[in-house]
Amino acid sequence: MSTIWYNLVKTRINLSKIRANFLFLKTMAPNPIPVIKADAYGHGLAPVATTLAQAGAKILAVGTVDEAVVLREVPFDGEIISLLGPVTKEDYEKIVPHKIMPFIYTWEQMAYLQEYIGNDRQVSIALKFDTGMARLGFTRDDVPKLINKLKSMPHVRVKMVCSHLATADDPETKEFVLAQGKKFDTICLDLHKGGLSFARVLVNSAGLLAYPELHYDGQRPGISLYGSNPFWGTKWEAKGQKLTPAMEVTAPVLSVHDLSRGQSISYGQTFTAPRDMQVALVACGYADNYSRALSNKGWMLVHGRRAPVIGRVCMQLTAIDISHIPQTRPGDLAYVLGGQGKEKILPEELAKWWGTITYEVFCLLGQNTREYE
Repeated sequence: MSTIWYNLVKTRINLSKIRANFLFLKTMAPNPIPVIKADAYGHGLAPVATTLAQAGAKILAVGTVDEAVVLREVPFDGEIISLLGPVTKEDYEKIVPHKIMPFIYTWEQMAYLQEYIGNDRQVSIALKFDTGMARLGFTRDDVPKLINKLKSMPHVRVKMVCSHLATADDPETKEFVLAQGKKFDTICLDLHKGGLSFARVLVNSAGLLAYPELHYDGQRPGISLYGSNPFWGTKWEAKGQKLTPAMEVTAPVLSVHDLSRGQSISYGQTFTAPRDMQVALVACGYADNYSRALSNKGWMLVHGRRAPVIGRVCMQLTAIDISHIPQTRPGDLAYVLGGQGKEKILPEELAKWWGTITYEVFCLLGQNTREYE
């Protein structure tokens, strides 16, 4: 039986903009390692990987080991990092055949490496340390034990040492960011004294743009690749102003009708017309990952002009006020994200209305039918 897709929302990805963002980041840092986990933040793993490889990316980072396997089959012949590392027995068994470099951040993973991979196969790993995120990673106190453990595992090569910045996108937390850098320096120095040689990788998108002193040997940009400025709305906004969003999302107008003063619209009577109005019903709702939190808060773009969301967002419908856009007709496209002109919907704006971050906007809206240009 053929698959019937249930919605009319279209997500358009401009791959040339992702390429341009990557090349811009390369002018800022010597060795960016693109993060394309979670299906390239909703932009599509295979097309984004191919685009970045053609633009010169030699290493790519994904989330799970299975995602790394899919990336290898794209095909991508460069180095692949699995940021979540091995979780199941099957993950460990896939690392060597598919030449995957996993993040290792627990003693259990170290033990399983020895158990499932054995001493007769070589494997390269990236050690992850916690320097302030308090999420995943070894600590400096673990270094002596790690060095001793690695001496008993000659088949394991530590090719990379990494940590993750917790607040790099907030200009007011510079001291905390630099303190993380100092902790990372100390850990790397301890590992060097223990006889290890490796590449050092710390910064994310915000760190790449704002902290050249923390660039080390590699940089790990994610959200910036897709055109979101991590410093939007802050005093450092100019640092990411050359980034261009690659995703646009549209849905068709299904109906246009009048709404009389005093008449409510949609569920719950959360919006009552303060005047005679004209409204359009757009074929987009929370089933399409357009959040119900945008009820009476969001905006869409029709004919180059913004129209506010009125009433509650429904499963597959959202009402917008088009009183000031009288030329709107059924079949016209409403931009949920992007569009043309000065009033286009920026991902940062949509995230703000939504009460979230651009990462979630991209990951969720990117699950709709995608088209590429």
